[in-house]
Amino acid sequence: MIHRNTFEFLRDMKLNNSKGWMDGNKERYVSAKDDVLALTEELIIEVSEFDVNISNANLSANRCITRLNRDLRFSKDKTPYKTDYYIILNKDGKNSSSAFYYLHIEPENCFVGGGVYNPTKEPLDKIRQAIDCSFNQWKKITKNKQFNEHFPSGIHSSGILKKIPRGFDEDSPAKEYLKMKGFYGMEKLMDEELISSEIFGRIINYFKTVKPLVDFLNQAIDHEQ
Repeated sequence: MIHRNTFEFLRDMKLNNSKGWMDGNKERYVSAKDDVLALTEELIIEVSEFDVNISNANLSANRCITRLNRDLRFSKDKTPYKTDYYIILNKDGKNSSSAFYYLHIEPENCFVGGGVYNPTKEPLDKIRQAIDCSFNQWKKITKNKQFNEHFPSGIHSSGILKKIPRGFDEDSPAKEYLKMKGFYGMEKLMDEELISSEIFGRIINYFKTVKPLVDFLNQAIDHEQ
């Protein structure tokens, strides 16, 4: 579970996004970060029980969460801090192209799931080819009863093409998925749910449910052509 004070810190930071304010609230920042790190460590341990790739990755909690400091070099928005935390459990590290499990923590915008968000061309091409060639397997994963109960909105995408990508049959039964630029399950969570003592087990159930999708995507990405 996430402590209520962590949400209060993120809300206040959104209203006071400046270095001066952060300097005056350093103890709150440290407490919030420690709270997120503690949850991350528990998630790594638990996910390692059912996903050997995570178990073998030797992940550390500190390397599985996003930093609050924003990269301002190419941004018109010069506010120095993000107002959310992402917990990313990725077998190859949070910045790799591999599919992953994730938990997003932000006041009034929390969600959980797994998959790939916006892969670069090479892994995206591999995923599309795998979906096209193994569409029955893909449907067994994405149309599974348990998957649909946990992720009723289905597969999300970071963007959708207007036409089938070049090289694929326009009449492919997988054509709607082939237009996607990302592939992930996502379910919204209320702030109060993340504060609840029952939330840890629920998050693990979401991760267990999305594991077949993560596995399919990683098998496609790791496939040597």
